[in-house]
Amino acid sequence: MSKLPVKMSKQLTLPVINAPMFLVSSPDMVIESCKNGIIGTFPLLNARTSELLENWMIRISEELDQTRKDAPATKIAPWGVNLIVHRTNKRFEEDLELIKKYEPPVVITSLGNPSEVAKIVHSYGGLVFSDVISLDHARKAAKTGIDGLILVCSGAGGHGGTLNPFAFIKAVKEFWDGITVLAGAISTGEEILAAKILGADLVYMGTRFIATEESSASTEYRQMLIESTLEDLIYTDAISGINGNYLLPSLQKAGFDMENLRKKEIDLSFSESKAKAWKDIWSAGQGVGNVKNVSTVKKIIEELAAEYNKALTKNESLKV
Repeated sequence: MSKLPVKMSKQLTLPVINAPMFLVSSPDMVIESCKNGIIGTFPLLNARTSELLENWMIRISEELDQTRKDAPATKIAPWGVNLIVHRTNKRFEEDLELIKKYEPPVVITSLGNPSEVAKIVHSYGGLVFSDVISLDHARKAAKTGIDGLILVCSGAGGHGGTLNPFAFIKAVKEFWDGITVLAGAISTGEEILAAKILGADLVYMGTRFIATEESSASTEYRQMLIESTLEDLIYTDAISGINGNYLLPSLQKAGFDMENLRKKEIDLSFSESKAKAWKDIWSAGQGVGNVKNVSTVKKIIEELAAEYNKALTKNESLKV
């Protein structure tokens, strides 16, 4: 049985969060996701100033409210933001004040103790999810008063983990009874259903939505995704200091020595290249092979829904 609040469940056409992607997720992407029944989110730091961030939050809130008024029978999913809860985030206090003011229904925390954030978000009825990549991290986060754990498994884009989703979700369920979100190489309707069967309440999807018209990704980034396969990924901590999945062609374009990188004979640093992580060196998850063209958020959600419903029908026929 799903742990999602009944109100949220009724707002969703699919149990999906369009994951917050640094320098990729935009207000347009959030709005279109929510209008089509999945949770749209963005990293607060994608807005380079607090003033711009406030404008984004106003726009998202007002457009979704207006859509609800214009089409009351339509499922409009809640929106969310990603907050870095760490002393290195110099905008933490300012961004938290804007969360208090505009009350995003979902707040996703990363890299720190979310207990302070949870108290604030709960005061206005919102939900707090925290992303985790290990059992130790999950146990600690589970004790902070949050509502959901995002299990970032092997194959996830960005700073992905290394754990198998089958093993990770089973181990977490032994001590966690809240909302569970599964992340890592999920990019089709069949995979959404598989995650539900494993016990996930929601799934995190990022890579599938990068090559969309609403994305802030560059034209070159989108085209590289379309042309890339699973074999074009490398999992390394050489780019940001934290292990993540990156597109090898973007590293090659930035001037890094591919042979040495694959052999792990050197510790890459940006002294080799003027390229910047995320801006010039691009990430993708292991579901990259499912990105075939530049599409729209709406069309992708429609495709996912068709795949999901087809998988449901097939699952019924597989009963013994």
